[in-house]
Amino acid sequence: MTRACFFFAAIVLLPRHALAAPFQNALLPTGVQADHVYSLWLVMLITCTVVFIAIVVAFGLALWRAPRATESTPPDTAVIRTPERRLTRAVIIGTVLSIIGLLGLLIASVVTDRALASLPLKDGLVIQVSGQQWWWQATYYPEDPTRAFDTANELHIPVGRPVLLRLASPDVIHSFWVPNLSGKKDLIPGHTLTLQLRADKPGVFRGQCAEFCGYQHAKMGFLVIADDPQQYEQWAQAQRAPSKQPADDVQKRGQQVFLNSPCVMCHAIQGTSANAKMAPDLTHLASRQTLAAGVLPNTRGHLAGWIVDPQHIKPGTNMPAITLPPADLQALLVYLESLE
Repeated sequence: MTRACFFFAAIVLLPRHALAAPFQNALLPTGVQADHVYSLWLVMLITCTVVFIAIVVAFGLALWRAPRATESTPPDTAVIRTPERRLTRAVIIGTVLSIIGLLGLLIASVVTDRALASLPLKDGLVIQVSGQQWWWQATYYPEDPTRAFDTANELHIPVGRPVLLRLASPDVIHSFWVPNLSGKKDLIPGHTLTLQLRADKPGVFRGQCAEFCGYQHAKMGFLVIADDPQQYEQWAQAQRAPSKQPADDVQKRGQQVFLNSPCVMCHAIQGTSANAKMAPDLTHLASRQTLAAGVLPNTRGHLAGWIVDPQHIKPGTNMPAITLPPADLQALLVYLESLE
């Protein structure tokens, strides 16, 4: 089956509302690493399909050639004492073919693994990714303090440029998986592992934690946004800048509400006195597409609901409910919406 057929089948089988959402489909590779995984999947699919058809055909022939008997037919025990050379040959041939098939799949897997590890990383972008319960923290250029910045639940990468992800976890095992761009890689507490990927086309691709990590494992998503190199540099430059200062009295009031609330115990906003590291950095919150690790669109209404009652949206999350007078809540929302 050609890739075009797989693409058509994937589009047809997707729910209608999913067509407008970021892609999360391993059958639509958009990067060289995902293409290697896709090719291995095709080899395994074709091999297993051939084996399945052969088994069904053999089973059908056995049923068709089997002697028919009735209750009055005397038992035939001659087959027990007579060697069945044809059957013996068939079993030997089947065993040999099975071994060859398994060795072929093993070789294909090894070749794919080597290809995944051989992506040239010259001029590669380094991102430190930490899996938390239940969100993703990303630090860009971790070895260059003059260019480093933090973001959460949303990765921007330049098209055509290799990316090296350094994966770590401070709590439990997570698994980083963005199927359109690469395979899965576990995040093991106490270890730093690496994952290489490259996006060859612009687009927005959804990723997901693929290892059960607790109550809200299913709501631990993220976005990978592949930008043209110039757009990526503009985005990165904006991310390095401190937060915008309040432009009017409402935003000033919202900033004070934030700084005088429990929010400062967990969140950071660069350019203010809030510098905690326990939760996502909010310096450029308004530039992100989603809230709560891909659970909600980043709109004022959803942001208000997330602040007031996060446990209703994501039970078990470490974020507590923040109770504020309506006027203070509106001012806080206006301020947070200004953090682009």
